[in-house]
Amino acid sequence: MEKTILYLESTGKENTQLVIDAAIKRAEELGIRQIVVSSTTGYTALEMAKAAKGKMLKIVCVSYQYGVKEDGKWEMENDTLKELHDMGVEVVTQSHLFSGIERAISNKFGGTSRIDVISNTLRSLFGQGFKVVVEITMMAADSGKIPVTPETEIIAIAGTGHGADVAVVMKPTHSQRFFNAQIREIIAMPRVRQ
Repeated sequence: MEKTILYLESTGKENTQLVIDAAIKRAEELGIRQIVVSSTTGYTALEMAKAAKGKMLKIVCVSYQYGVKEDGKWEMENDTLKELHDMGVEVVTQSHLFSGIERAISNKFGGTSRIDVISNTLRSLFGQGFKVVVEITMMAADSGKIPVTPETEIIAIAGTGHGADVAVVMKPTHSQRFFNAQIREIIAMPRVRQ
C-alpha cells in the first residue's frame, strides 16, 4: 500500500483545518467510524465536528482534568461543552494518562518515573502531538467511548500547544495493555517539532 503523509512546515493551530481534512479523507478511505480529538478548550473538537457534519463519524473529544492550571477549574467553557454535546460529540475529561500521581511523586521527591520516560521518549522522538495521540486514544478506550477489539482502528488527532498538527490511524487498547497499542499510519505531522 502506498499513501501520502501530510508533512507540515510548522507546529500549531494554523494547521488544524488541513489535518482535519486529511483525517476525514483517510477515515472515509478506510471505513473508520471513530475519531478521537485532543481539545483543551473545545476549539479543535468544534472544528472537527463542523467538518464531520453529515458524515457517519463518531467524534470523541478528550480533554484533561480539572485543576491543571487552577484548583477546581476546567479549561473548557460551559457554552462550548454544550455546543459540543449539541453536535453529538462525546467529551472525556480525566487525568492525563502520562502524568497523574506518578508525576506528583516525581515533582515532590525528584527522579523520573517510568511513565515520564515513556512520555518524554514519545515527545522527543516524534513530537508533542504524537505523545498526545497515544495518550488520548487510551483515555477514550478506558472511558468506554471507543471500541477495543482486534479489528478496531480509529483516527486520533492532537497538536502542539493549540489546534491540531498530528493525525494517525491507531489500533486502540486500554492503558493496562499499553504495549498492545499500535500507530498503524501517519496521516499528518510537522516536519520540525518544538
